[in-house]
Amino acid sequence: MPSEWRNWAGDQRCTPAAIERPGTRGELTDAIGRAAAQQRAVRAAASGHSFTDIACTAGVMLRLERLDRVLDVDRESGLVRVEAGIGLHDLAQALDTHGLALENQGDIDHQTLAGAISTATHGTGALFPNMSAQVESVELVLADGSVTELNADSDPDGVRAARAGLGALGMIYAVTLRTVPAFTIRRVDRPAPLQETLAGLDELPDLHDHFELYTFPHTDVAVLRQSERTDEPPRPRSRRREYVQEVVLENWVAEAYARVSRRLPSLTGPLARALAGRIGRSVKVDRSHRVFASERRLRFTEMEYAIPREHGAEAVRRVLELIEREDLRVSLPIEVRFVASDDAFLSPSHERETCYVAVHMYRGVAWERYFRGVEQIMDSYGGRPHWGKRHFQTAETLAPRYPRWADFQRVRSRLDPEGRFANAYTDRVLGPALSAARV
Repeated sequence: MPSEWRNWAGDQRCTPAAIERPGTRGELTDAIGRAAAQQRAVRAAASGHSFTDIACTAGVMLRLERLDRVLDVDRESGLVRVEAGIGLHDLAQALDTHGLALENQGDIDHQTLAGAISTATHGTGALFPNMSAQVESVELVLADGSVTELNADSDPDGVRAARAGLGALGMIYAVTLRTVPAFTIRRVDRPAPLQETLAGLDELPDLHDHFELYTFPHTDVAVLRQSERTDEPPRPRSRRREYVQEVVLENWVAEAYARVSRRLPSLTGPLARALAGRIGRSVKVDRSHRVFASERRLRFTEMEYAIPREHGAEAVRRVLELIEREDLRVSLPIEVRFVASDDAFLSPSHERETCYVAVHMYRGVAWERYFRGVEQIMDSYGGRPHWGKRHFQTAETLAPRYPRWADFQRVRSRLDPEGRFANAYTDRVLGPALSAARV
């Protein structure tokens, strides 16, 4: 019997005709060849950390977790070639053993490298672009089983398409990354008055190597996360202290609050204000990958939009006004991060300095009215959705927001002319591929 697949949040599911777990490049090409012979569509899934149906298929689902090897490390150049299914946590640890690190990464490291690249996953830092900008080349398996390498010399348009390819061009087997020497970060988390923070939001990202903020609806408090690269030696927290901070306080306490809010919505505001009053300052000094990533056990669904940086403060104010005006009981914070521009065709930060605004709702709580209201606000700034998070856009509404949209479509038609790697999600957000081979 076919097995059901669910994403991390448990709110996306599908029943593929087959699920395969290739462990070598040969097994990967064979699996794609079998799917083509059966006229079945092919999609990849790994950690399932996307909140959309981007991985779902009724055809063949390829789970890439076994493709997790570091294939080559050149410490002098910093170029590292790895298989696509390696998890970001394992990748960062492996790089550290060679004295190397990713230049920047997001606050969750459960994703696979291929998934993070394909959805343009990002961290924060006004001078640092999203993770896919660290890609030097991509080795892609096409529908006919052939393997092509995309880089700036062999196929400049191809690699700029594949760096945010949504899995619609082919199956990534391996990636060559540009890394940097391992470094230490000193991160300070501290509460601050919300309105004072928003008033200074134009300058704050430039005062720190990495800056982000969380603001809790129904309160007047923001939590600032300010990180600097430092020559200080790493000072890892004790296991007990780390557990108390990142598991007990940031997950168990937050989950208890969210559960009470879901059951008794009228208590959302009072509880939020009580919790905000207890937020204190914390300091963490450690290797970059252990500072960037946080433990996330609380299950939720999320929408995130990339807007021009200069509109960040105004957009956050409007989201908070929406929550109060519509009497929405939102128990999870709004997250605000900043990213440099890049040149990937479908990167949400394509050719503009970007502010990302993310909203979340706890599992089991109605989210659509909130998210549609937020999307309407982001639309007014030409907002581009994070490809792995909820949105209501279509190819028709998205095309005008990406200057290189037509170039991406040309690459897609060239690399996957039969639409073997399409699904309902890509049909919706990119438009149907040339062929209707979608079993």
